Amino acid sequence: MNAAPVLVGYTTAVGFVAPRLILRARWPHRAPALAAAVWLALVVSFSVGVALFAYNLAMPTEHLHAGLVGLLHSCGFDVGVGRPGPDLADPPAVGVPAAVAIALAASFAFQVVRARRARAAHREALDLVGRHSARLSATVLPYDIPAAYCLPGRRPRVVVSDAAVRTLTPEQLGAVLEHEQAHIAGRHHLVLAAVEAFHSVFRRLPLARHAREQTALLLEMIADDRALRHHSDEVLATAMYEMATTRPPNGALAAGGHTVLVRLQRVLGPREAPHPALWGSVAIVAVAVPLLPLLVACPPGLG
Repeated sequence: MNAAPVLVGYTTAVGFVAPRLILRARWPHRAPALAAAVWLALVVSFSVGVALFAYNLAMPTEHLHAGLVGLLHSCGFDVGVGRPGPDLADPPAVGVPAAVAIALAASFAFQVVRARRARAAHREALDLVGRHSARLSATVLPYDIPAAYCLPGRRPRVVVSDAAVRTLTPEQLGAVLEHEQAHIAGRHHLVLAAVEAFHSVFRRLPLARHAREQTALLLEMIADDRALRHHSDEVLATAMYEMATTRPPNGALAAGGHTVLVRLQRVLGPREAPHPALWGSVAIVAVAVPLLPLLVACPPGLG
């Protein structure tokens, strides 16, 4: 049986229906790390589903299980079931899914390289006009508006304006710096590059648009939560308010920006942890969703 019709339904549900369900749910802002994992799982699942759908269209008369064996053999992998016949290694069957994977990988590489170049150019400017503060473990930039951001990557750096040093209290400044360190430690720039790459390939897809927007917001909430481990709600909220109008340079991550209003409501409002049953269920879904297209396309019973 050809799995293409089932894969069409599955990818349609993941690409169009699932984003709406998550946006209507209340739990993502209560568990931002788990919610970000779910968005990434949907992105991976949709990509795998599209590749398998293209593979099925290219091999409408062959059993998918045997076709997958041919695909693995054509890529140089020995799966221990004998080399398939030449008809199973049909070039379109391999080339079309490979094109999807190459497009996503190339887009991700482009996003990473572009952001790295922007950060490198900004570091050079910081070396000319900024000064390193050993006390803050950050670069202090002469700027008359309170601002703070980080440059992640191989040579991470936290940047804070001298206006922020003058305006914020030591506790507020500490919360902001810990927020930026959370971005660096979590390698959030790579997560953003992944969802940006997916959006560039599937630009008109609701999943691509919402995954990019929501992941950026959730990563800021994750960094907020790390700052809240050692600082009060009021301290972080007032610091965020002071820097609400600032915009980070390209390739940087900042505590301020357009997401501040939503995050302020979250920080100052009641934050109940999700029920362990809900947390566990969603975690299982996040792990299982990327595997579902493979189970749809090649059920174990077909072996």
